[in-house]
Amino acid sequence: MADAYIIDAVRTPRGRGKKGKGALTEIHPQELLAQTLRELARRAEIDPADVDDVVVGVVSQVGEQASNIARNAVLAADWPLHVGGVSLNRYCGSGLQAVNFAAMGVMSGAQDVVVGAGVESMSRVPMGSDGGEGDGMNQHLRRKHAQVPQGISADLIATMEGFTRQELDAFALRSQRLTADAQREGRFSRALFAVRDPETGAVALEQDEFPRPETTMAALAGLPAAFQGAGATPAGPNGETLDEIALARFPREGGIQHLHTAGNSSGIVDGAAAVLLASDAYVREHGLKPRARIRSMSIFAEDPVIMLTAPAETARKALRKAGMQAADMDLWEINEAFAAVPLQTIRRLHIDPERVNVNGGSIALGHPLGATGAMLLGTALDELERRGLATALVTLCIAGGQGVATVIERV
Repeated sequence: MADAYIIDAVRTPRGRGKKGKGALTEIHPQELLAQTLRELARRAEIDPADVDDVVVGVVSQVGEQASNIARNAVLAADWPLHVGGVSLNRYCGSGLQAVNFAAMGVMSGAQDVVVGAGVESMSRVPMGSDGGEGDGMNQHLRRKHAQVPQGISADLIATMEGFTRQELDAFALRSQRLTADAQREGRFSRALFAVRDPETGAVALEQDEFPRPETTMAALAGLPAAFQGAGATPAGPNGETLDEIALARFPREGGIQHLHTAGNSSGIVDGAAAVLLASDAYVREHGLKPRARIRSMSIFAEDPVIMLTAPAETARKALRKAGMQAADMDLWEINEAFAAVPLQTIRRLHIDPERVNVNGGSIALGHPLGATGAMLLGTALDELERRGLATALVTLCIAGGQGVATVIERV
């Protein structure tokens, strides 16, 4: 199979995802993505006319993010009319899945230049806007697999793993401190570009605005449990609470310790990212200098009730395909949807924590759902280059019990 080379990766800053409070809330998500596409082509020094397709991850495909935002963003970017676009939803893994599908097109020989991207304006199109409640409200399915909100699943994982609130908060504080260090040293600068108001051209946001570098353990300890109330909410056909629904699948736990808070869970933000992939033939013909190649990709799914445990097995699968072991990875990007997720993945795979999320993660920076996976890949690539290292693995947990992973290798 042919190689898929990563030519470049860019992203917007992450803006606070509350209407009227974040710097990107007045910018339409199509425009966020359009600016990202233009910046990608400019930095990579490629002609957009050469792009075979634009594959875009977006979770809440309703309202302003409906109507195939990929194609509309291509048009908004003033790219040639013949360049197509397709939107996909693999929940939190959508951005990385978009990159993987783009890579598959190149590796198969069917395409030469493909963009994998992601976008989510959580301020303009909030979570749950599609009204599907996670399972499409299919009562027959619910009798087979009664799913619960992700926060309850995260608390169930923490309970099963025996994580304490202090351990979760300590991981969250680590994320904030590492992100503060990365911002201070300009480690995100290669991928970042300034988002502008599409009408006036004025700069709307140049740096990620969600991090809270002043965070302390005392402040984190003072935050209330975020999902305890939801867990006590009746939701089953016989009045069962959401906690009881989860415990029916895992009865040995006896109860759920609600330990995740707004401080040790990922933040709600707006943003977009894009990655350019190209074939060996295109690279040679156009004199490009690829930054890395896709070594392997994988999808794996586990129980839809506990939901967030798949990154470990997904990573194992990607490592097997690459002929590698967990210890061979120089860096890891494990999405910080909730603190328990990377902590459990680290434990399962016996990963050196010093190689994981070395510039912080979504707890500090925020998690713009459909865009995060593409952002993490770019972050991993930038850090590999900064440290002079070779390989990285990016993985995210996904609603419904799925996981996605990608191994990249510098060239």
